[in-house]
Amino acid sequence: MNHYLLEQLNRDMGFYLRATETLAVAHSPWQKIEIFESEAFGRGMYIDGCFMTSERDEFFYHENIVHIAGIAHPNPESALIVGGGDGGAAEELLKYPGMKRVVLAELDEQVVSLARQYLPQIHRGAFDDPRLELRFADGKAFIESESERFDLIVLDLTDPFGPAQALYTADFYASCKRALNPGGALSLHLGSPVHRPRTMNRIVKSLQCAFPIVRPYLVPVPLYGACWAMASASGSLDPASLSEAAVDERIAARGLSHLQFYNGAMHRAAFALPNFTRELLARDDAPIALGEPLDEVPDPSQLPPLAIKILEARE
Repeated sequence: MNHYLLEQLNRDMGFYLRATETLAVAHSPWQKIEIFESEAFGRGMYIDGCFMTSERDEFFYHENIVHIAGIAHPNPESALIVGGGDGGAAEELLKYPGMKRVVLAELDEQVVSLARQYLPQIHRGAFDDPRLELRFADGKAFIESESERFDLIVLDLTDPFGPAQALYTADFYASCKRALNPGGALSLHLGSPVHRPRTMNRIVKSLQCAFPIVRPYLVPVPLYGACWAMASASGSLDPASLSEAAVDERIAARGLSHLQFYNGAMHRAAFALPNFTRELLARDDAPIALGEPLDEVPDPSQLPPLAIKILEARE
């Protein structure tokens, strides 16, 4: 049965998608999770009114959040994913021939269960790889208590509103830095410089409190309805220093396969920031503090009548 899914990107803009079928709905202790089918994106995951991932565009997000830092690292052997219950980031990390262990710390077991069952074209069997270890735990508590160190940490999180805000502060990023091996790198998404510019800049400022090298970059993510920002952060690793040829050589040497987006030219292009983004990042915004309200939080009370009708039709 056709229906529309809506995501409010900020208080003035939103993005909708026509779904042809709802395949599953689950109410976990933390959130509402839906698996949908659509003509535009195939199967996808939608959580608490936000699009998470889909079969046909997941590579825009997962390849870029993993390989920008992963290729820059000389030989990643261990990785931690915080969030990432759809398995897409894990699948990309497990492509590295030297990868011995990937820990996926996901709060919500229902997300993994639904992804495992309904989204095989996204995780591609990653959940059955013996190198993957699932931990159903709060990501912040896990990183702060874990004694193991990792070559790569991927924060594959929901947006920095509500409880997730605690995973976007300078203190949390300092904990991430302590959880990295020497020469390791953290990668994460920053949101959109178009729809939530100040929030994006404040995340970067929070990262810069903890890491000396912070490299924001831009990628398209069709399901998110926007140009999307990500970043690599490290004490010493600088992915922006790699040439196109060096990236392509490392992709070939490591036998990374089934890449639909990422290559040497796209690696270099990601760091070519447009002027409006440079100006945004030059602003003197404050780092994000725990419990401090953010001024770009979507406000459902300000939805236009058509959007309200779409949501009411789904109840």
